[in-house]
Amino acid sequence: MSFDYDLFVIGGGSGGVRAARVAAGDWGAKVGLAEESRMGGTCVIRGCVPKKLMVFASGFPEAIEDARAYGWDVQGGRFDWPLFRAALERELDRLEGAYRNTLKNAGVTVHDARARVVDPHCVELADGTRFSAKHILIATGGWPFVPDIPGRELAITSNEIFHLDELPKRALVVGGGYIASEFACILHGLGVNVSQYYRGAQILRGFDDEARGHVANAMLARGIGVHCGTDVIRLEKSAGGIVAVATDGTAQEFDLVLYATGRVPNARGLGLEELGVAFGRQGEIVVDAWSQTAVPSIFAVGDVTNRVNLTPVAIREGHAFADTVFGARPTRFDHGLIPSAVFTQPELGSVGLTEEAARAAGPIEVYATSFRPMKSLFAGRQDRVMMKLVVSAETRRVLGCHIVAPEAGELIQLAAIPIGMGATKEDFDRTLAVHPTMAEELVTMRKPVRRG
Repeated sequence: MSFDYDLFVIGGGSGGVRAARVAAGDWGAKVGLAEESRMGGTCVIRGCVPKKLMVFASGFPEAIEDARAYGWDVQGGRFDWPLFRAALERELDRLEGAYRNTLKNAGVTVHDARARVVDPHCVELADGTRFSAKHILIATGGWPFVPDIPGRELAITSNEIFHLDELPKRALVVGGGYIASEFACILHGLGVNVSQYYRGAQILRGFDDEARGHVANAMLARGIGVHCGTDVIRLEKSAGGIVAVATDGTAQEFDLVLYATGRVPNARGLGLEELGVAFGRQGEIVVDAWSQTAVPSIFAVGDVTNRVNLTPVAIREGHAFADTVFGARPTRFDHGLIPSAVFTQPELGSVGLTEEAARAAGPIEVYATSFRPMKSLFAGRQDRVMMKLVVSAETRRVLGCHIVAPEAGELIQLAAIPIGMGATKEDFDRTLAVHPTMAEELVTMRKPVRRG
């Protein structure tokens, strides 16, 4: 049977673009891709990239203060949000153009339209145009979730935060995950009075308990109102802003309420239910280790599968799919050891098992230290860095590494390499320290602080 395309991708985010580019550019497949919004998806347009640029912007007030302590005659000023936002939008336009050029150069045909699946080998665009495809890849990502509470329409999500006309004076961030915690720090750094409500006992669930406690304490010390065990009952419009009525009995007024209470797979309305594609409890598309659904010709990668919702994971899943199906190189991405970073202030970098998970799996030793780093100590700050290695007592392998420090994301990327190779604590010990650095602590901790 002859098809219009060897592969048709629905979704122009990180996973879909990588799969399309590799299938067409590396393996010569005829590929079509449909994207109803901007090319680049969540990460490039409304996620990682603009968020990280806001992280950079929010760090300058502290850097200016530190510069004075180091003898520089510098004066801080007012943050010009419209100027920054305009520059941010220009950068996102540039990146979207780069994504489109990458697809064009690889020979991918882009359709700027919403698409749905008609049958296992046919997709339909919003204008009714249909294409046949030997394989179909769903890479439609996720979408922010806002609970169904009275007044929910008064809140915004991370999709809208980059397009505000002006910065609020008072903001409430609802949620305790990495997106909520990052935006609480970003807004605080930009001069906003920030409160964060989270219904759980501690923010950053899923990360190492000691590390997330360290981040929470640092946020509190900076003046962010972190309120755990607190949730919003309803939102009400007031003369001066938005009133959040909370489970702790308070009714506080804010100029902006940002919900970052998780994301849901963007899988409904694509025609998949009628074809026998299986869905999980949270609405995710169920796939096997090869990213294949219950319908053999339909695959899915990225956040829409709700496996590990990180951009680099979607990229690797998309690449593995293309190599497997079009390159005759069967490849399965291993979700077992994934480094990650939370861009709070300070940052949290993590790879491998938390202390809690490692202890449940067998005897361990924990090597940890906390100290005031040289740079901020000289400037008179009370900031503290935390570094931690979780080690198997039996094999001596380093099972996990957790860092809370400036640039922790950069540090954890490097630590992930030896840990992924199976390095032991003794391998770390044999590594010469680079002095004076924060990271030298990773190779100078000689005695465990606890065993379990």
